[in-house]
Amino acid sequence: MKISKFYLGLAGAIAILSSVGYYYVFILGAPQLDPPQQEADTGLKFQLETFNSPAMGTVRQYGVILPPNYQKNPQTRYPVIFLLHGGHDDARAYADKYAIISVLHELYKSGKLPLSIIITPDGNDNRGSSPLYDPDYYDGPNGKIGTLIGSELVQVVKSRYRTLNQPQFWALGGLSSGGWGAFNIGLRYLNNFNILFSHSGYFTDDSGAQNSPLQIVQQLSIADQKRLRIYLDAGLNDHNLLASTKAFHQVLNKLNIVNVFYAFPGGHGLSGADVGWNYFHKHLKDSLSYVGEQFKTAKK
Repeated sequence: MKISKFYLGLAGAIAILSSVGYYYVFILGAPQLDPPQQEADTGLKFQLETFNSPAMGTVRQYGVILPPNYQKNPQTRYPVIFLLHGGHDDARAYADKYAIISVLHELYKSGKLPLSIIITPDGNDNRGSSPLYDPDYYDGPNGKIGTLIGSELVQVVKSRYRTLNQPQFWALGGLSSGGWGAFNIGLRYLNNFNILFSHSGYFTDDSGAQNSPLQIVQQLSIADQKRLRIYLDAGLNDHNLLASTKAFHQVLNKLNIVNVFYAFPGGHGLSGADVGWNYFHKHLKDSLSYVGEQFKTAKK
């Protein structure tokens, strides 16, 4: 009798733990146990905005962070940076998870990044957000996310904000599947974006060669290849993503495409100074500093 009660109690405990684990991972999206700290009083503000997307047939969201004193400098135009989220994220992820406001504040103060207009699209397709799959960052059966980000949202941003419109002043980057998305979209829209970057992303996709930047970049004209400026990094813990990023870097070198590649400690995960949200927070400073160098060179 006592043994039966023990096993019933054990089964109950396992069921409770399983339910808690399911909720933590699949409902909450496995939040970071030690998230990066948000700096207060930066003078920067994150706002959610909407626009009508014919490509997706609905109203869509994006986040925007305007430069400090944007309204007080009505004659000034700014470069633009699009940041794509990963799986089970949305337009708020960079503000809520990766403390992008603090990153921008630090880079603006140090002069490593010229004042810029930051855009964080909602990259989820018609299936919505789920930890079971990555967003489809292309035009496919689940919606035209490629057109949404690479074309429609570009025109919306140009119409609503004072942008520098030449593509050498536009950067597109992302983390994890957003890193793949940045290249899968960006390489098709070089008239809009010349600077691309990825944090622990991948460069071949299960949907095939047509959505694999490793293949797409080799099909570009030499003139288009020369326009590109590329930043890549991957975590040493992310073995498959590191291998994919390194292979892409090697192809870029063979094509004489300007790029940098770093392998940093850490990667995806739930806790640690170099892990998960902290990894992306830390190395957004590296990618955006690289972007800043390209903006400065373009201005010269």
